[in-house]
Amino acid sequence: MSDKNQELADFIWSVADLLRGDYKRSEYGKVILPMTVLRRMDCVMSDTREDVWAREASYAGVNKEAVLRVAASRNFYNTSKQTFATIGADPDTQKVEKNLKDYIDGFSAEATEILDSYAFHLQIERLAKADLLYLVVQKFRDIDLSLKAVDNHNMGFIFEELIRKFADASNETAGEHFTPREVIELMVELLLGPDDGRLNEAPVIDILDPACGTGGMLSAAEHHIKELHPGARVNLYGQELNAESYAICRSDMLLKGQDASLIHFGNSFTQDGHEGEEFSYMLANPPFGVEWKKVEKQVKDEYEEQGHGGRFGAGLPRINDGSFLFLQHMIAKMKQPKTGENGEETGGSRLAIVFNGSPLFTGGAGSGESEIRRWIIENDYLEAIVGLPDQLFYNTGISTYFWIVTNRKPKNLKNRIILIDARDQWSKMRKSLSNKRKEIVEDQRKEICRWYEEARRLTRSGDGSEHSVPDKVKIMDADDFGYKRITIDRPLKLRFEVTEDTLDALRVAKVVEKELGAGGVEKLTGVLKPLIGSRWGTKAEAWDALRTTLAEGGIPWPSGKPFDKAMRDAVGVPDPEGEVQYVKKGQPEHDPDLRDFENVPRRGDIDAYFMREVKPYVDDAWITEFKDPRTKEMVRYRVGYEIPFTRHFYVYQPPRPLAEIDAELKTLETEIQKLLGEVAG
Repeated sequence: MSDKNQELADFIWSVADLLRGDYKRSEYGKVILPMTVLRRMDCVMSDTREDVWAREASYAGVNKEAVLRVAASRNFYNTSKQTFATIGADPDTQKVEKNLKDYIDGFSAEATEILDSYAFHLQIERLAKADLLYLVVQKFRDIDLSLKAVDNHNMGFIFEELIRKFADASNETAGEHFTPREVIELMVELLLGPDDGRLNEAPVIDILDPACGTGGMLSAAEHHIKELHPGARVNLYGQELNAESYAICRSDMLLKGQDASLIHFGNSFTQDGHEGEEFSYMLANPPFGVEWKKVEKQVKDEYEEQGHGGRFGAGLPRINDGSFLFLQHMIAKMKQPKTGENGEETGGSRLAIVFNGSPLFTGGAGSGESEIRRWIIENDYLEAIVGLPDQLFYNTGISTYFWIVTNRKPKNLKNRIILIDARDQWSKMRKSLSNKRKEIVEDQRKEICRWYEEARRLTRSGDGSEHSVPDKVKIMDADDFGYKRITIDRPLKLRFEVTEDTLDALRVAKVVEKELGAGGVEKLTGVLKPLIGSRWGTKAEAWDALRTTLAEGGIPWPSGKPFDKAMRDAVGVPDPEGEVQYVKKGQPEHDPDLRDFENVPRRGDIDAYFMREVKPYVDDAWITEFKDPRTKEMVRYRVGYEIPFTRHFYVYQPPRPLAEIDAELKTLETEIQKLLGEVAG
């Protein structure tokens, strides 16, 4: 930002000096941001203000708002006779409050909605009670924010700087409002960089952020495109759930000359403000690990009723993290690619989203997360994942990742995925901001983008080998992330004995009480008490002894499998040397405590894997079949997908030689003895 813009932003923020004491530091933005919007609109309306007044007085037809917008030559207008020059003409607080409210009531619907989202009327009353309203109005009256003094482009920079200051002043919630600028710039360059040549061919470019916050990502994307292609027209679309962030974002768009009506308020999952629309580019930094229980019914209804005809057909993630819902929502808005005469794909979309590590691997085969990953990868949407340094964001110190998703990959990357390890590309900040202690400087950002560009140019040589790529880059086949999850079971082996625990188990067994009654349970345990300490090697031997004892005690052995099972659960004890139990002839019963799972590589043969990795160690194991919940057919494995990012970049670090460690310990021991001697001496 230029020195002039920075100076103007600092001057506007100096209004905080008036607020100090009556407002907390974290509340300054509640006054400064909406007042900046008001003053900017007041200044830019000055050349057509009287035309609007005259047109309103003479026009009596329908669609009056559209007519007045034409008279104002912009998307907003004000019919009030008040201006910043008259609002504070009299220092009387009540008159200033009345004039300011009258001024705000005169705005067109779009501007009024923005101010209502700020809940600015509450601040007007608060400022009036503190006798600050007149002083604040006078301070802003002296700031020239006319188009002649500050064009839309520079006004955007100034407002962004005010948003940044507001975020810094609200450290406890900064991450909810503000994504670090360098993170946005890197994300935008990775998203748009591969299309630099295509942007010349697109006079109109639409960009969506369905979790836009204060609009920082949208603004950065527009700035990047304008720098490379000044003649391009960029339309910014967004949606935001937080009312204050929504107001700030719409204000920013309004002050830059963008169509603020393209920013919608509400939950993207249940109140899709851009339903049925498609976009060339999308980007988002949705909240990490936030549950979606409030919208669970609507989301599940769409999933069950519409399937892939809706947005969430691939699956639903666990309730405590809605990250994958945002990604599916964005994929549903991708434009369909077309194949040109030269065989190259045109159209289509690219999107970038910030995730924590959870979406990489959370959820086993068949889970919602795994099914979503499977759908994305098998449809060849995932182009790249970039691992970022930790401690990069304001509200969390955890590691984060960019996912780059597109439906028009270059031919050389079909069914391939780029992994970039940029976790060491950071510089320490001079001053920490909440959890943010690291930043990505320009040289590091360029290096990451260079790695990405080199990876995208990857081609296969005639012998099938790959051209070299940086050590921090891996080019993986899509199948590398898939696996077949098999269930390994072993037979249930039991010995049989009667103990005090056996009798306790029978006392609480509902089946036994149902068959014998409460009195019968006590009688049963009493009859079996003399058998405490008895042991049998087989079920047949145990059953003969138990039946005989019960018969002698006057208790008939109830018929039916439930009682048999309750009795076996009470007297059976797992034993590796015990008798194998069978479900039916020739079919061993599995031991639930010994059940295990194995992930076989997607391209691997499960029988070969089983004979190689399992059978030599547990000779009595087998692969269990189960019913597929989707096809209702019996299957031997379930397909899953996970992306073990860290594993692919793991570098073994051998331990230090023992001699070196021993020498260091001796040195430290000598230093300690010396220090102790100085203390004692």
